[in-house]
Formats: sequence, structure tokens, C-alpha cells
Amino acid sequence: MIRAIRACKTAAEERAVVRKECAAIRASINEDDQDYRHRNLAKLMFIQILGYPTHFGQMECLKLIASAGFPEKRIGYLGLMLLLDERQEVLMLYIVGLALCALGNICSAEMARDLAPEVERLLQFRDPNIRKKAALCSIRIIKKVPDLAENFINCAASLLKEKHHGVLITGVQLCADLCKVSSEALEYFRKKCTEGLVRTLRDIVNSPYSPEYDISGITDPYLHIRLLKLLRILGQGDADASDRMTDILAQVATKTESNKNAGNAILYECVETIMSIEDDGGLRVLAINILGKFLSNRDNNIRYVALNMLMRATTLDAQAVQRHRATILDCVK
Repeated sequence: MIRAIRACKTAAEERAVVRKECAAIRASINEDDQDYRHRNLAKLMFIQILGYPTHFGQMECLKLIASAGFPEKRIGYLGLMLLLDERQEVLMLYIVGLALCALGNICSAEMARDLAPEVERLLQFRDPNIRKKAALCSIRIIKKVPDLAENFINCAASLLKEKHHGVLITGVQLCADLCKVSSEALEYFRKKCTEGLVRTLRDIVNSPYSPEYDISGITDPYLHIRLLKLLRILGQGDADASDRMTDILAQVATKTESNKNAGNAILYECVETIMSIEDDGGLRVLAINILGKFLSNRDNNIRYVALNMLMRATTLDAQAVQRHRATILDCVK
């Protein structure tokens, strides 16, 4: 590209070359081409130096900064310094994100009370990255000032319908923390959100392979676990909410593979949820059978966890635990 631009003899030829390159970069951005993102941004920096507009590539700076590789991060920071200025909206979004991180980490109770309305407003902001940061900041605020929890209930419930992965997983965590500090939030989420959470978990369990969130063949285990923990809180002590989640818990327990750590983590949370909610006993037998499989695992950490859970399970279903007596004695030996 540089050679082609330097070979131009007139300004019109240069503009034609730049226009062609910008069109190709726009197409690459629309296709979310990660392999050539750093090269595209390097081209945009050169085009910016020549005086041509490059505003369409601003978000690529933040994507490169958030990437795992150091060379990509370096190009991202260079682009951030060159392509953005105080008049650009993307830079303001970056500043707002940093401000939310700082507020969540260092705010006092008084500061949290003063700025809680602003954080609540940002939970409905159009940019998903800002909504994610606002949700994380809200978690810190309600931990420091629990009586502010009621202000975030409606906004937190709306995050559970999000399609953006980062916003959804932080929204689930925000709802779980709200339930811990506010009985009003707990009742609200039980009545309004249980079915939606069950639907979301079912979609994940039945979803096809997704390389972006796949770990050892398990689709999005982190979101799996967050959803199971929230369902556990909602089902504990409430028969109606427990009844609505029994089918999906059975599906998770039977469809999740136990030959990988990611699958074992999901099964562990599933068993914990089954043991905590109101159930007539059928699911608990399934959970105890899973613990029996854990006892035969070669990993001592998994066996230790299974033994601890079986000790608690004896108060719920001693007969089911008795069927694994030989395996338990073998582990003790």
C-alpha cells in the first residue's frame, strides 16, 4: 500500500488508492477478520498521517487492546494514541469504562450513594462494553451499600435478556449478588426471571459447537456455572421456582460429559443446585449417582469434593448414598 501511494503522480491518483484500501479495510472490519486486524490498523495509521479520515476503524483499536497477543496490544495502543482524540466518541467510551472500573475499586460508601444513579443509567447504555462495566461496578456498589440494591433490580433483570455474552454473564452475577443482599430482589427474580434463566440455560446446553466460548468440548462452561448458581439461589426454599428448573437440571446432569475438568465443574455446580432446591427425591438420586462417578475418578481433588458432598447428602437421601458404600470405603482406604 505504501509503495502504491508513493508511486502516485497526482493527488487524484493518491485519493483513488486510499479509497480502494479503505474499502477493503471496511469489508474486513464488517467480516470481523481477526487475523488481519493489526495489519488493517497499521494501514489506517499511515492513512491518518496522510490526512485522510479513519474514524470507521476506531473500534479496532479497543479490540486489539483487548486481544491476548502482545504485538496486537502494541498496535492497538499506538492506534489509540494516533486515531482518537477528545472529540471522538470511542475515546469517551474508553474513558467511561475506565471511570467505572475505578469507581468499583476505590469508591467509598458516600461516593457510591452519590454516583449510583449514574451507574444505573449506564446499565441501559447502547454500547455493550459500557453495560458490562456498569454491571461489574454495580456489584461492587451493592456490596458496599446493600440498601441501594432495590435501585438496580429492574436494570439487572433486563440484562438477563442480553445477547452479548459479556453483558449476560455479568448480568447473571449482578442478579445473584442482589438476591444475597435483598429479599425484595430475590422474590422479584423468582417470579419474573426463573423461566427466562431456564430458557437461557437450555439454549446453551443444546447449542452447537461455538469455538469462541468452547473449553474442552463444553460450550461456555463459565456461563453454565453462573446460571446454575443463580438458579440455586432462586430455588432454595421455593417449591414453585424449584419445579420450573427440574427438567433443565436433569438435562444438564445427563448431557454434560465428565471426562474433562470443564464438564466436572458444571456437574459439581449442578449437584450443588439439586441438593439445595426443593425436590421430591428423583433429582437427588441422579445427583448422588454423579457423586458416585466422581469417587471413581483418579483425581484426588474431585474425589475429595465428592466425599464432602456425600457427607451432606446423607441427611437428604441416605438410601441413595448407601448404594455407593463400597466406593466410599475404597476411597477412604
